[in-house]
Amino acid sequence: MILSEAKLARINELARKSKHTPLSPAEKEEQQVLRAEYLKNFRDGFRAQLESIEFTDGDGQR
Repeated sequence: MILSEAKLARINELARKSKHTPLSPAEKEEQQVLRAEYLKNFRDGFRAQLESIEFTDGDGQR
């Protein structure tokens, strides 16, 4: 599952804001939740990609 464009934009917005001003407790919590969701989606997608790899020997045999 891919994270929505709106959620990715919000992750980036909070990251930019945190570089200039401290985030409020609510913003920090939101950032943590969004980052956790992003990492879960990334890991799940990466795992699926790895599981789909088929190894063969030099002559195309599995």
